[in-house]
Amino acid sequence: MAQPLAERLRPRTLDEYIGQEHLVGEGAVLRKMIDAGRISSFILWGPPGVGKTTLAQIIAHKLETPFYTLSAVTSGVKDVRDVIERAQKGRFFNEASPILFIDEIHRFSKSQQDSLLGAVEKGIVTLIGATTENPSFEVIRPLLSRCQLYVLKSLEKDDLLKLLDRALTKDVILKERNIELKETGALLRFSGGDARKLLNILELVVDAEPSEKAVLITDELVVNRLQQNPLAYDKDGEMHYDIISAFIKSIRGSDPDAALYWLARMIEGGEDPQFIARRLVISAAEDIGLANPNALLLANAAFDAVMKIGWPEGRIPLAEATVYLATSPKSNSAYLGVDAALSLVRQTGNQPVPLPIRNAPTELMKELGYHDGYQYPHDFPGHFTPQQYMPDSLVNERLWHGQHNPTEEKMYQRMVNYWGKRFEE
Repeated sequence: MAQPLAERLRPRTLDEYIGQEHLVGEGAVLRKMIDAGRISSFILWGPPGVGKTTLAQIIAHKLETPFYTLSAVTSGVKDVRDVIERAQKGRFFNEASPILFIDEIHRFSKSQQDSLLGAVEKGIVTLIGATTENPSFEVIRPLLSRCQLYVLKSLEKDDLLKLLDRALTKDVILKERNIELKETGALLRFSGGDARKLLNILELVVDAEPSEKAVLITDELVVNRLQQNPLAYDKDGEMHYDIISAFIKSIRGSDPDAALYWLARMIEGGEDPQFIARRLVISAAEDIGLANPNALLLANAAFDAVMKIGWPEGRIPLAEATVYLATSPKSNSAYLGVDAALSLVRQTGNQPVPLPIRNAPTELMKELGYHDGYQYPHDFPGHFTPQQYMPDSLVNERLWHGQHNPTEEKMYQRMVNYWGKRFEE
């Protein structure tokens, strides 16, 4: 039986590797380390099908070092210790450390991750972890601090088109078929920047046609084939990101029925409840925000409840939070405000803190004018007095803009009363 197309086309060298130019392109950070023949431990974070596992295999092949693989789904602490022991025994003096690749490292328990620490610290193994989840949530801090973090991006349109061309011209099976790629819109749309998904769809479409028949790939053909062979929900990839995207967009769009539907799809598909709960907390802060500050409290309470009671009862607080967020008024003013502030900081650098609002714990600092002139707001009527808090060069910058909902209207009017023209829009 032939291997799947995605496996047949798996790159063996960096020259064959498509995408992630910011990491492996000429002069990029990972490329430099690989070319130098020495790498430090790192974690690859990115969506499914962007080349995390492939990149780890290419690195091991390039460095000609022993390569051990563990899956977080099937491996326990004993498996980790066994691999570390083998790596230690098989290593020769002054030789590069063996590479231990851990797929789905976010699924490793705390004890499993703890068992890696010593080996990574001592250089017994060079750890390469791969994860689709934010490592700051899922990887213990001591291990994370010993690893570089590299973020992989979904493949761009040009990357995907290059991959399609390679499949049709280089693959031993497809190049023997009479295939014409008339339209690519549906292929690209359904793949969502996932190389494996793109190749799986291409293979599905081609395999559905008789081998002796020419294949004319159109958007209509792709849509029809996928409707006849719907891709099952896969919490490890594939539709994982499509479903969570639909869930969050339904909440943002104030449609509780659609939000509950996508929630049910995730529950039935075996999605990790922590992942769902975490996204609800993010949605409460990003999309509901100051229009209903209680949303963040309820989403966080739902997260805690799910962690305490588990399945199947955990579906109830998740549903409660989902409906509450979907039916709440919406605001992204805090989200826009912090992004505007970050952009300003990057543009203007480290502006000096005005002297009156500096800390002055020593006599020397007091002599230099630190804290001098600061007015304590609680000493004034209404607990407010106007004074400068922004750096001198940014004194007129506005970053937060209140939006038109009852809660923020009150906040905005209070700022107008305090600051006058500065807040009038």
